[in-house]
Amino acid sequence: MKELSGDLLRSTTVIKVLAFVFLAVAFFYFGKHWSDGSSQQLLFFNSRQNPSEPISPSAVSLSSNFNKTFDLSTVINDTNKQQSGQVSIPPPPPPPPAVQNMGLLDENGVMKEDFAVGDYDPDVVENWPAVGNETDLSENNKVVKVKKFGLCPESMREYIPCLDNVEAIQKLNSTEKGEKFERHCPEKDKGLNCLIPAPRGYQTPIPWPRSRDEVWFSNVPHARLVEDKGGQNWITIDKDKFKFPGGGTQFIHGADQYLDQIEKMVPEIAFGRHTRVALDIGCGVASFGAYLLSQNVLTLSIAPKDVHENQIQFALERGVPAMVAAFATHRLMYPSQAFELIHCSRCRINWTRDDGILLLEVNRMLRAGGYFVWAAQPVYKHEAALEEQWEEMVNLTTRLCWKLVKKEGYIAIWQKPLNNSCYLSREEGTQPPFCDPQDDPDNVWYVDLKACITRLPEEGYGANITTWPSRLHDPPERLQSIQLDAYISRKELFRAESRFWKEIIESYVRALHWKNFKLRNVLDMRAGFGGFAAALIENQLDCWVLNVVPVSGQNTLPIIYDRGLLGVMHDWCEPFDTYPRTYDLLHAHGLFSIERKRCNTSAIMLEMDRLLRPGGRIYIRDSLAVMDELQEVGKAMGWHVSLRDTSEGPHASYRILTCDKRLLRA
Repeated sequence: MKELSGDLLRSTTVIKVLAFVFLAVAFFYFGKHWSDGSSQQLLFFNSRQNPSEPISPSAVSLSSNFNKTFDLSTVINDTNKQQSGQVSIPPPPPPPPAVQNMGLLDENGVMKEDFAVGDYDPDVVENWPAVGNETDLSENNKVVKVKKFGLCPESMREYIPCLDNVEAIQKLNSTEKGEKFERHCPEKDKGLNCLIPAPRGYQTPIPWPRSRDEVWFSNVPHARLVEDKGGQNWITIDKDKFKFPGGGTQFIHGADQYLDQIEKMVPEIAFGRHTRVALDIGCGVASFGAYLLSQNVLTLSIAPKDVHENQIQFALERGVPAMVAAFATHRLMYPSQAFELIHCSRCRINWTRDDGILLLEVNRMLRAGGYFVWAAQPVYKHEAALEEQWEEMVNLTTRLCWKLVKKEGYIAIWQKPLNNSCYLSREEGTQPPFCDPQDDPDNVWYVDLKACITRLPEEGYGANITTWPSRLHDPPERLQSIQLDAYISRKELFRAESRFWKEIIESYVRALHWKNFKLRNVLDMRAGFGGFAAALIENQLDCWVLNVVPVSGQNTLPIIYDRGLLGVMHDWCEPFDTYPRTYDLLHAHGLFSIERKRCNTSAIMLEMDRLLRPGGRIYIRDSLAVMDELQEVGKAMGWHVSLRDTSEGPHASYRILTCDKRLLRA
């Protein structure tokens, strides 16, 4: 029994040893195979401290990596090696970019219900410092020298770049249709590069409403209108002031009486309720629009820069909405169905020339159901030539489906139809025809006039607005025709913008004492839906705003007019059509961060300086990325600049740059 148990014990021990050897060999060959065949090889190390030590014949090391040294950190971290070498583990992906808070959206990109604004404490206007110094401008870690801008010659004190381009005007093939009064902007390298000086003796403008009746002679030192229109009660000189008695060529007894007559002729015109926005063509010194302001009617007064070139300058010095513009060969920069009333009193325009192309432009801008008021000699004088002009006018307006609602004395008033039914019922072949359905009547930037009738929207857009003042806050139905990249309701965007600017302007009035600024003429350089202008009205600031819709963005200009506000289309890569020193406040929200991709920043700011009155203010709300450049260029123009945080704090993506323009003295 003992021998049997000993044999059995020896047999079990042998089996265990053989099993262990088998497993060891199996794991060895398995490990070697995996190390050779995969991209993640096994590393075998021996205990030798000196790599030059000779290999012992009895050493067991069959790995292909035998006798190699490795830097483990490179094996772990290197992500750029190819499969022929050591391939490493890729790093984790970078974190997503931070959401930029643009004011209207929260960190999740959702529209916020409440908004925040910044703070600013304005300083006084100072004198212009020495010219010629340089200041550092850091951009993309590069230092750029910005030389202080010098003063332009005194002969340029009323310079309008795109209307005073003599070289381009002299090259025109024809001027018979008024081409010389249209825009001919300087070439890019020949634009304004100096600061427009004020006239000698320039004074702070007389504030509104006194400015309606008198302005300083030294601010607009031109007596040509007094000489030419002295007998028509337009304008007189009284010591150191111009006085405006309120008359016009066809209403020498005063604008008030003239306006009363128009409203009595057609009570449905209802100034200040049904009629909120008007256009006065060939406006003189804009007394028609000046007196309508007291009836809650905003009138845009326009005239070309002709022999009476300063009439628009007088209008703006008075504090009346006005622009230099001409009926010639291009559409005016206003949308379709913009004005409830268009007025022409001896405006010296031949409305029936070229198949009525100029009156068709009036038809494009006139709101469905709106009125055209014509006060001119053909209406009332019985002379052969004038009677022939009247017959031509009646024939043309009949073919346009306008209804002559009243003719009394020297005034005739027509009404545009509310829809297309009259146009569609005309005899076949009647001229002028409908415009091409693909023609966008709101596309106005350098678009030629067309001798065709602008078709009214079948949905009634433009005609279905509410009365003033509710139309200021009601989202108009024409919102649905605006092309927007929006994921939420257009009406919600409209309301959100209104809330945004309402809180900002309330803060400005409360903390920055805007009512003490005596603002009158205001330019919003990127107006959106006009929320900034609407907030000024809500806060009872006695000013008017020209809302500019840049061509680089969505065309929201029809919405601005549907709200009962004024606006114009413009490209800020080009100068603006107005005289120097015509605005008290320029406002730019998000303008430079967009336009710097296509326009020269300094050129835009030089244009802002040209438009701004001495002592005027600029408020720029924009991204932090552009503020360094704007500050340095502003300093180079002699502005007093101040950069402020919004109430979102110093880490917000937006800042507020406030600038005061000084009175430049040579």
